[in-house]
Formats: sequence, structure tokens, C-alpha cells
Amino acid sequence: MKTSLKAKNLIAIALATALSWLATPAQADNYRIDPTHSFIEFSISHLGISVLKGRFNDISGNFNYDKQKPKTAKISVLVKTASIDSNHAERDKHLRGKDFLDVKKYPEATFTTTSFKGNGKTGTLTGKLTIHGKTNKVKIPITYVGAGKDPWGGYRMGFAGKVRIKRSDYGISYNLGPAAQSMDLDLFIEGIRK
Repeated sequence: MKTSLKAKNLIAIALATALSWLATPAQADNYRIDPTHSFIEFSISHLGISVLKGRFNDISGNFNYDKQKPKTAKISVLVKTASIDSNHAERDKHLRGKDFLDVKKYPEATFTTTSFKGNGKTGTLTGKLTIHGKTNKVKIPITYVGAGKDPWGGYRMGFAGKVRIKRSDYGISYNLGPAAQSMDLDLFIEGIRK
């Protein structure tokens, strides 16, 4: 009889544990941004006759994503502004100076989400973008690129997005001509699941 009561108690405990586990909502997967496979590129008019392109080489951050609840997705990105690279050393020196990014005073640019609307395949990230010490609300349309296991035993997920910003909104008003008042930022983010 003792054995039967003990067995019933063990079964009851196991059942309660299983039910509580099933009732626990799935948690979002957390990802670390892979800086070697993530890119933030910029495009801006050059004198109204061509386009200057470049990128930032030092980015980091995290995002979380729950495929059952994509609207809870969040991302936080940090960019070292001195890592700007337009493939021309003298121009990069000027871009790092006081006329543009003033990297000594503002060594970092950041983006943090406040909300996400979408279905997991496409959507819009709304958040706070800080550049040159100025913070503005921006909306970034994004597209899910893919997810899967990598050759090293990890799991990755990637998204792409694009946003146009006005330089003067961030206190950068150096005269580059009327066609260069705005610039495009292209975002390619790949994360490794923690």
C-alpha cells in the first residue's frame, strides 16, 4: 500500500510538472548580432550627379524574436561612429570630424525599438535612433531573410531593412547641396541565437 501511494504521488507530481511546463508561454529566442555578417551601409547624393556609398565596420547588439508573437520583437544596435568607411581615407577623416559625425564627442550611434508591427516575414520597426547626440523616432520597414543552423552548431536568423533620414534632424547640416539633405541607411542584420 505504501508503494502504491508513493507511486501515485510521483505520478501526480510528474503530471503537475508537465502541465505547468505546457502552460508556461514560450519565450522569445535571444540573438547576439554577428558583427562579421551584419552590415549598416549608407547612400547619399554626391553633388546631385552621383551616389556616395559607404558602411560602418563596427556594429554590435542584440535582438529577441518569438515566432509565435512576432509583435514582441525587439532590437538594440550600437555603432562605433569612427568605423565609418567610404573607401577613401581623407574623406573618412572629414566624415569623422566636426563637420559631420564628430566621433570624438559622439563615439556611438544607437537604435532601440519601441514597437514592431508585422507578421514575422515583413513589418515595421519603430524606435529611437540616436546619431550625433540627437535622438529621433524612426520607422524602419524590415523583411525576414531567413533562419537556420550554421556549420558550427549554432542557429542564426537574419533581417534586412532600409530607412531614409534627414541629416539636419541629427544636427549635421554641412552643405553638400540640396540633393544630399537626406540619406539612406541599409541594414542587414544577422544574429546568433544565445
